[in-house]
Amino acid sequence: MKTALVTGANGQDGSYLTELLLDRGYHVHGLVRRASSPNTQRIDHLLAAYPDRVTLHVGDVTDAINMHRVVQATAPDEVYNLAGQSDVAVSFACPDYTTATNALGPLHLLDALRGTPARFYQASTSE
Repeated sequence: MKTALVTGANGQDGSYLTELLLDRGYHVHGLVRRASSPNTQRIDHLLAAYPDRVTLHVGDVTDAINMHRVVQATAPDEVYNLAGQSDVAVSFACPDYTTATNALGPLHLLDALRGTPARFYQASTSE
């Protein structure tokens, strides 16, 4: 069984991708940001339907050490980076956070994947 790591698994695109990968027989590890209350309503039905094939990991692509730990723990065949800051107003209000998430996040993932055979797929952050 192939294993996929999906960052932003609880977002709109991430939830659809997670469902597609499960339909294709994958084990899916989803990365979700830490929050004071769970934000998994888009994937709760998948967590219930596939309890043995969906695993959530709490983390943030801006944390390089955490990305190394998650990649090491999941040993993915494929990584889909859908994590990103895409709200235009927030991008102007918080440019450092936007840069850290949208530019350094993929860099942290790629560095964590160095030396592994995993394929890496990056979502576009432009509309």
